[in-house]
Amino acid sequence: MKRIAGIFMLIAINLWAAEKPTVQSLWPDGVPLKTAEQTAEEPMMSIYLPEPEKNTGAAVVIYPGGGYSGLATDHEGKQIAEWLNENGIAGIITTYRRGKGSQHPVPLTDAQHAIRTVRYNAKKWNIDPNKIGVIGFSAGGHLASTTGTHFDLGNPDAKDPIEKMSCRPDFMLLIYPVISLNSEYTHQGSKRNLLGENPDPVLVEKFSNNQSITQDTPPTFLAHTNEDTGVPSENSVLFYLGLRKAGVPAEMHIFEQGRHGLGLGPKDMAFRYWPMLCIEWLKTRGIIE
Repeated sequence: MKRIAGIFMLIAINLWAAEKPTVQSLWPDGVPLKTAEQTAEEPMMSIYLPEPEKNTGAAVVIYPGGGYSGLATDHEGKQIAEWLNENGIAGIITTYRRGKGSQHPVPLTDAQHAIRTVRYNAKKWNIDPNKIGVIGFSAGGHLASTTGTHFDLGNPDAKDPIEKMSCRPDFMLLIYPVISLNSEYTHQGSKRNLLGENPDPVLVEKFSNNQSITQDTPPTFLAHTNEDTGVPSENSVLFYLGLRKAGVPAEMHIFEQGRHGLGLGPKDMAFRYWPMLCIEWLKTRGIIE
């Protein structure tokens, strides 16, 4: 009987795993800011929900990196969602628009709508609407940090009920993020793909997100490496210092070794510890138990 029960349990687990993720359009009623020159696919959401017995009520919207031109949806998307699920956290991968025809404000519009959508569906997905964070890698880290420095609390007069929701994340996880667009540490490809060849100086200043931090910016966890030459760790340092100046709770880890774009860093001797440190930070913040 135990063997039979075990077989049924295994089948149930496999069926649960096979159902993940639920994939849906980010804009089911029509994609805004759409133009004929856009080359990116329709923005989508891949929703990974944890097993009910593990669920903490927390959720994280995931923005993979790719220099605002591509998307690293495996090691900075799928693997991240599965890691979050293992720790009882819902993971929602957002394939935001980028590349030709999708410069600012297109990526931010998609990113903000993803947060609103999760908050709108919080009850349906068994999520605490006050524990919805973001995680971003590289250029996705710039996008995530933008949601935490340029947000609104929703439009109460909007016809779309989702647009009535706040797009402010409750916490941010920024992993080797692009932050500054106006310094020697700028990742020029991300800047160019987001703002164009000859960007408006006002936008360059505005979206150098270390300069847009306020006391309302969400608590933030940062991880980077000293060896990162693609996006130098000064990006994280500048953001951390801005958070300290504004009195925003923050934790930063800069590992000596490790190239850019490691994701969870499973094969890296040092960087592989950032996920564990991140989970401990989430517990310390009371986001998960």
